[in-house]
Amino acid sequence: MQSEQIKTLAINTLDDLKAIDVVVLDVQQLTSITDTMIICSGRSNRHVKAIADNLVEIAKKQGVRPLGIEGEQQAEWVLVDLNDVIVHIMIPETRTYYQLEKLWGYQQPEDEVKAEKKK
Repeated sequence: MQSEQIKTLAINTLDDLKAIDVVVLDVQQLTSITDTMIICSGRSNRHVKAIADNLVEIAKKQGVRPLGIEGEQQAEWVLVDLNDVIVHIMIPETRTYYQLEKLWGYQQPEDEVKAEKKK
């Protein structure tokens, strides 16, 4: 499976499993370890674990063997390494604390910032 196909598979799976605030980052120019980084949240530790488990299961059914899965025990932050695509699934508090999007240079679109301020 090609990188774009893996990315599409991951995004569709996260959407089907009701992942929250999915952000897709193209990091090809920033690192050689992966092409795409996907960051999302789950509503609870149980939701985070369910998203990760299902993502791994669906990827395997499509012939994509994860290189690694980290953080399943506490499920505050689970990393699923699909080689060309790395998926970070976190509870909102952990995501806010680590701010991976900022680390990788993601700038939130202005309309999203305005929508968040209205909440």
